[in-house]
Amino acid sequence: MRTHPLGTTGPQVSALGLGCMGMSALYGDADRTESIATVHAALEAGVTLLDTGDFYAMGHNEMLIGEALRTAPAALREQAQVSVKFGALRSPDGDWSGYDGRPAAVKNFAAYSLQRLGVDHIDVYRIARLDPDVPIEETVGAISELIEKGHVRHVGLSEVGADTIRRAAATAPIADLQIEYSLISRGIEESVLPTTRELGISITAYGVLSRGLISGHFTRDRQLTAGDFRAHSPRFQGENLRHNLDLVEALRKIAEQKGVSVAQIAIAWVLSRGARHNDDIVPLVGARTRERLTESLGALDVTLDAADLAAIERAVPADAAAGERYPAPQMAHLGSK
Repeated sequence: MRTHPLGTTGPQVSALGLGCMGMSALYGDADRTESIATVHAALEAGVTLLDTGDFYAMGHNEMLIGEALRTAPAALREQAQVSVKFGALRSPDGDWSGYDGRPAAVKNFAAYSLQRLGVDHIDVYRIARLDPDVPIEETVGAISELIEKGHVRHVGLSEVGADTIRRAAATAPIADLQIEYSLISRGIEESVLPTTRELGISITAYGVLSRGLISGHFTRDRQLTAGDFRAHSPRFQGENLRHNLDLVEALRKIAEQKGVSVAQIAIAWVLSRGARHNDDIVPLVGARTRERLTESLGALDVTLDAADLAAIERAVPADAAAGERYPAPQMAHLGSK
């Protein structure tokens, strides 16, 4: 598997990363044994970047990754690089109550993550959403102190806008920005992507299949459980869902002509956006099973020429999706500056 640089200051990572959130939270029940087997299969296939958050099922996801790393062969365990998001505040009932980016909180969160993961350092550490009450300089400065002490390797950012990226980069070297990017979520193209490229910061793109919406596997009659985030997501509701799945069917025709799956062409499209820029976009795939992982890895063998890209743009134009990517309360927490 070819590798991508995580910015000018970050490590080399695999061309695809594994987003592990769905193994613990927000997408309904998951099988722990299969989840760990999927992490092992990813490492065996050359995937090195594992992404988690300390608030995913209140630490469950970090403990799952810790178990997967402990039970992996030593050589695979050593090649793994773990990216952790922190700062989201949860209640025992699972409610969300804001974000905490205070320096003391940053160090506290890191201490717990290191213990749950069973590692001596975190490769990329980032606040999940901007804390509106704490300047980004203070949060990034606290991560830099963790780097000086050997607990963290690189500073990352998550879901922030161009102004915040510049302020953070003026405080410390930033390896990577994690942000949603897919065929139907292209908001970063206006100002965020030009800024990261100017500053030599890579993009870790999550939501490349829009939470399964453009995977080719989601059907109109699928019933979502109450614990599934998508049951409340605007893009999965009523007429929005019907419209968005029509886009998927248009994409399916192109995929079938190339002999690949819808998911593979959607992931390959994201990869293509970084291909002319030192491979600066690393798609995170949220595979929860080895079967879905194998399908996602197949995207690395998909080559999209100019005609393919033009056909994809016609089938799924920018801003073609119906509905916001998060419910309104969560959209309010996304950094636009």
